[in-house]
Amino acid sequence: MLEGNRQTGERRNVGAEAPPPRFLDRLRDSLRVRHYSLRTEDAYLDWVRRFILFHGKRHPQDMGAPEVQAFLSHLAVDRRVSPSTQNQAKAALLFLYRNLLEVELPWLSEVVQARRQPRLPVVLTPGEVRAVFDQMEGGMALVAQVLYGTGMRLMEGLRLRVKDVEFERREIVVRDGKGGKDRVTMLPDRLAEPLRAHLARARALHEQDLAEGFGMVWLPDALAEKSRSASQAWGWQWVFPSAQRSVDPRSGLVRRHHLHPESVQKAVRLAARAAELVKPVTPHVFRHSFATHLLAAGHDIRTVQELLGHKDVATTMIYTHVLNRGGRGVASPLDGL
Repeated sequence: MLEGNRQTGERRNVGAEAPPPRFLDRLRDSLRVRHYSLRTEDAYLDWVRRFILFHGKRHPQDMGAPEVQAFLSHLAVDRRVSPSTQNQAKAALLFLYRNLLEVELPWLSEVVQARRQPRLPVVLTPGEVRAVFDQMEGGMALVAQVLYGTGMRLMEGLRLRVKDVEFERREIVVRDGKGGKDRVTMLPDRLAEPLRAHLARARALHEQDLAEGFGMVWLPDALAEKSRSASQAWGWQWVFPSAQRSVDPRSGLVRRHHLHPESVQKAVRLAARAAELVKPVTPHVFRHSFATHLLAAGHDIRTVQELLGHKDVATTMIYTHVLNRGGRGVASPLDGL
């Protein structure tokens, strides 16, 4: 059956088969089938796109170890990216070849893995933490206080659901943290009432969404299909909802998502600048400060490891180095003069 195009006058075959999906669309589908996060999906697509453009738009199927090595070397030498950035690019190409192109990679061991040099984390003193908080207000201040008071990562805090805040037990359940693990951390007494008041405002916003025909929230895996009412249930809503509704880039549905991480990062950065701190302050610095201050207060390192969700206690040990005064706590001979 032929149908005319009103704008161009061209005629097309309505019954013709749709063109095959583009290469990057196939890669996106492969990532979604494996439940990669949207942020990882965007990052991997960007790295594969850069890899293709770097080699003059050659198809990855026609390339191998020399091309991958040349691209990673370009990132390190010419672009001077950090080892973690270079390793993310390598992970994206590894996913491309293994999962989409299904190419055996006997040459993968030949590709150099960038080594991350150990760095001491930036840690604020209690006075500096207080100074930053004094420059913040509203929802952003509460997010920052929750991150410092619980030791959560930024995305763990923003992805909190109402049902995971246990006021009676003074606990917060962190779901699907780094490595897909769940854990329990404390709910500081000082945050109980501010969080209750915040959730009361969030619930009023949710009820307004429901009245306007919205109120659905994104649910993990196939839960939305198993329980269609769960997406509108109060317990599944975000603790820190966005002020505006937006279109879900995957489903196309209009939903209210959680706060954008860049908004929190900007608020913390501006607050640190207003407090006249010279240290580079990000939301993740609150996590470092949480761990260091607990150890300084005499808490067991295994307990801190559990609260942070570290797989290996060696990762938590980095904070013991921050606690040591210069020269591993040895007094300088200058002080003895």
